Amino acid sequence: MAANQANVTSVDALDAFRSSLIIFQGKARRALDDATDELRRTRMWLQHEQRTRWENELKKRCRTLAAAEQELVSAKLSSLRDNITFQQNAVRKAMAAVAEAEEKLHMIRKWNQNFDAIADPMAKRLEGLRQFLDFNLPKGITYLVHAAQTLEAYADVHEPKSAPSDATAADSGNPPA
Repeated sequence: MAANQANVTSVDALDAFRSSLIIFQGKARRALDDATDELRRTRMWLQHEQRTRWENELKKRCRTLAAAEQELVSAKLSSLRDNITFQQNAVRKAMAAVAEAEEKLHMIRKWNQNFDAIADPMAKRLEGLRQFLDFNLPKGITYLVHAAQTLEAYADVHEPKSAPSDATAADSGNPPA
């Protein structure tokens, strides 16, 4: 084959690749949308749901602690010294529960402060991929369409002339080969 000729064997391969790119583009966009939605949901969960939950839980546990402390004071003042260990244990458990809620709330606040610093670089990467999917990939798909059209036109123009068909040979009076 000469150096100035192309060896076009199948434009269908370009069409199949283009179709695969279109399918990939749709799936990748959905995956990016899902990731972006999950990031948004996580932010809302952290900033609102969890913060509110643990603030309410801390208030509830503080009330429980206050009630346990009050029962302990009442038990100390009463003549029932036998029940004081039960009240002391209830106060210890309530104090541990309050400490746990305070720690959880502290961690939620810390995560809230750090969330954007951690999540934003990843979100920017997702946006870079979205830019690629929305702008560069369509250009590539369009290029493949034009390349396939150009190659089909080239193949049609440079298609080798075939031998006369049997019908043409019969009409000319020559016996078929």
